[in-house]
Amino acid sequence: MSAPPRAAELGLIGCHVCGQVSRDPRRAGMACPRCGAPLHRRKTGSIARSWALLIAALILYLPANLLPIMRTVSLGDVDDNTILSGVVELWVKGSPGLAVIVFSASIVVPMMKFLVLGTLLLSVQRGSAWARQPRARLYRLVEFIGYWSMLDVFVVALLTALVQFGFFSLVEPLPGVVFFGLTVVLTMLASMSFDPRLIWDGRTDDE
Repeated sequence: MSAPPRAAELGLIGCHVCGQVSRDPRRAGMACPRCGAPLHRRKTGSIARSWALLIAALILYLPANLLPIMRTVSLGDVDDNTILSGVVELWVKGSPGLAVIVFSASIVVPMMKFLVLGTLLLSVQRGSAWARQPRARLYRLVEFIGYWSMLDVFVVALLTALVQFGFFSLVEPLPGVVFFGLTVVLTMLASMSFDPRLIWDGRTDDE
C-alpha cells in the first residue's frame, strides 16, 4: 500500500504559528493570510539552533545538580540541599508525595528530554527512516511535559513563600535553583526550535 501524499507534494504549507494551511509560497517573504507570520517549509537553522540550546542546557544542568537548590532551617539546624538531597529531605520530613513529584520533575523529566531531543536530532541529521511515527509521538510528548519541568522551581518558591512547611521553620532558595530554571528554559527553547517535519523528509512510498 502506497503512503498518502505529503503536503509538499500537494503544494501546501502549514503556518508554524497558527496552523493555517496555505498554498506553498514561491515568493520570498510571503506571509500567512490568517496571522501574518512568514511562511516557510522548514524552520531555518532548526538543527543547529536546537543542538546549541540543548548543549547549553546540558552544561547548566551540571551546576543545577551540584549546587544547593534550597536551604532549610529547623530548630537551629541549617541544611543546604541539592536537588537529590532535597528529595531525601522532603521524604524524611514526612512529604513522600512531594519528594516523588520533585524527583520526577527535576531528574526524570530533564534526562528524558535530553535523551529524546538528542535522539531526534541525530536521527534527522542522518536522514534515518527508523520509526518515524514513534519519533513524532516522542516529540509531542516532550512538548507536552516540558512545562512541568518548572515544577521544582515552583515548589521551592512555594516553600519559601509559606516559610513554614511541616517540620521546616525556614526555607530559602539558593543558586542551584537559578541554574535549574535556566536549564528548563533552554530545553523548552530547544524543543520549540526543532522542526518535527524534518522527521518525514526523504520519505518514500515503501517506508
